[in-house]
Amino acid sequence: MSTQHLVDPELLPLLELLPPTDLAAMDLNQLRETSNARYAFLGAPPIAPVVHTIEGPGGPLDIYLYDPAPGTPGRAALLHIHGGGMIMGSARVIQAGPAAMAQALGIPVASVEYRLAPEHPFPAPQEDCLAALKWLAGRPDVDPDRVGITGESAGGGLAAAVALMARDLGGPKLAAQFLTYPMLDHRTGSANCPYDNVTTGEFVWTRSSNRFGWGALQGTYQPTDERRGWFSPSLAEDLSGLPPTWIGTGSLDLFYDEDLDFARRLVAAGVPVELHSYPGAIHAFNAVAESRLAKAYGRDLMGAMAHWLQVAR
Repeated sequence: MSTQHLVDPELLPLLELLPPTDLAAMDLNQLRETSNARYAFLGAPPIAPVVHTIEGPGGPLDIYLYDPAPGTPGRAALLHIHGGGMIMGSARVIQAGPAAMAQALGIPVASVEYRLAPEHPFPAPQEDCLAALKWLAGRPDVDPDRVGITGESAGGGLAAAVALMARDLGGPKLAAQFLTYPMLDHRTGSANCPYDNVTTGEFVWTRSSNRFGWGALQGTYQPTDERRGWFSPSLAEDLSGLPPTWIGTGSLDLFYDEDLDFARRLVAAGVPVELHSYPGAIHAFNAVAESRLAKAYGRDLMGAMAHWLQVAR
């Protein structure tokens, strides 16, 4: 059964732009080049980044900082983590999103060039993102009580993992996390998938894509120790003590069920949650910037960021 009739009509062009791909059958370098090329049409970001290189857990780590007012003290700040299924994507290429956030909110937004799987499986990407968060929160022009973290897809999953790591390891303190269709549960699409929803995951990022991405990240790691929530946030047994959380997801997205389940568990753990389900939305739906759903998503996300980071707009 095809679910195309359920897709919001304004999003149909995305089905041709981002067709489902058999990742296992592709050359990974070619896949990455193709993925990066899709962002070229966005043009130059509204704010040019300054690249900072810090000493990361695995060597030099590049952080792209978008700052609309350099040197202004005491500001909120945001760490952005790009998507790409854990295996592709690049902070160097994906500049439009974090730059737009910085411009809209008037705060510094940092985007981290974390290491990718399968060359660098768990916990390498998570450790890189945590290192970037520590760097951002420790800047003298940043208010450490108003630091947030955000990401889309795999970036949303890594953001959720870093929030758990920051809680478990004693900081940095997060004011909020903002998760866009986050990739949270390594079981989704596998034989052990706890969700049974036949209307999700037909387009863009499919069950087979998900198995490939999670398998690349997992490597030889067995998620049975206390770090399993850092690997796959849905496996975390205790979600208490996490920061206020915004989650936005599409009703046809493969991650729909795991995102809603994560939101429900956060609420049960006493965490403030703002949850948005966009009807007829597929994975990456916000790429169709002029669609009604993408505009609603942008308003919802920016409004939550301004509220929880205490930023005047």
